[in-house]
Amino acid sequence: MTTTLMIGLDGMATGDRALAHGARLATMIGDAELLLVYVIEWSPYSFQTAEENEQRKKRREEEISVATERVVDPALKRLKDEGIQARGMVRHGNVSDTLNSLAIKESAEQIVVGRGSDGGFTKRLFGSSTANLVMNASVPVTVVN
Repeated sequence: MTTTLMIGLDGMATGDRALAHGARLATMIGDAELLLVYVIEWSPYSFQTAEENEQRKKRREEEISVATERVVDPALKRLKDEGIQARGMVRHGNVSDTLNSLAIKESAEQIVVGRGSDGGFTKRLFGSSTANLVMNASVPVTVVN
């Protein structure tokens, strides 16, 4: 049975460290798949003007496309070049809630995220989001420095 490890990407060096750690784990496990996830922070409860609501869907699709092209696809190529089975996705939502719900849905054995002062994902994640993820995740969470 294939073991699924979820890797939280941020497009920064912190995400690269999480990716490298996940790749090492996948190599040690053998029959493993890495699920690369980039979460675009988004709240359905933010107040928007009528004009912003009209453009919201298009903007979300553009954000997903850019994140896939700039962050997820290069990471997938790197892993596939190393012979590691991987797939990726980009989602909108609260970082910790999204990672946890995807881990449950995808039957991930572990979530691996990077920690650092580079900003991006870790800036959003390592504050209360990381605490929430670590304390409330349904699977083990590894925070890579």
